[in-house]
Amino acid sequence: MNPFRLALFCLLIASLPAVARQEVAPVKAAIEDFLRIQVKGLPGVATFSVGSIEAQNNLAPCPSLAVSLPPGARAWGHTSVVVRCQVEGGWSIFVAVQVHIQGDYLVTARPLSQGQLVAEADLFKMRGDLTDLPAGILTEPGQAIGKTVARSVASGRPLRSDMLRLTLAIQPGQSVKVVSKGPGFQVSAGEGRALNGAGEGQLVQVRLPNGRVISGIAGQGGVVEIAY
Repeated sequence: MNPFRLALFCLLIASLPAVARQEVAPVKAAIEDFLRIQVKGLPGVATFSVGSIEAQNNLAPCPSLAVSLPPGARAWGHTSVVVRCQVEGGWSIFVAVQVHIQGDYLVTARPLSQGQLVAEADLFKMRGDLTDLPAGILTEPGQAIGKTVARSVASGRPLRSDMLRLTLAIQPGQSVKVVSKGPGFQVSAGEGRALNGAGEGQLVQVRLPNGRVISGIAGQGGVVEIAY
């Protein structure tokens, strides 16, 4: 290309209007604000990072951004968020994020046998990134103590909710004492037979001697409370 044509080409290029693009900083700030809200209330100390967003993007500048999680996703471990431009004809993009939760979790202090009731001495706590552990990991002793081991668990294993089951306070077919309870009173309403098993505080159905079926709250000692 001769020098004159080259100079003319450069002049034409320089005279073209600059293409406006969405700045990265507002998008990242919107994602970080969203994640701060999402991790509130999670057990432990949360930190997060936002994946790269292409600076030389083809997105029109947007004055109103909305961030959400894809259906079925949660702010936990490796995931992504959706950023939407809330104007007519606006765009949407997915951005990778990573959430870490440093916290305590329960580990078996000794082997647990199937059918065994979990006691405080059976547990101890370890600290680590909860997002690296299996789903359903237990973090507080109250989530395990008094429950029954569903299947044998070796010593030193992180304890999950599916490894335990609620200990039944009332067995199916058990004879129970029905008590009516309300503000300032408690009276015996007779006896009946439990139609289902239930842990303490759970709903249980009882068939009375006259054939009537009632629902109440299972308690210790074969007592079913009906609240008024």
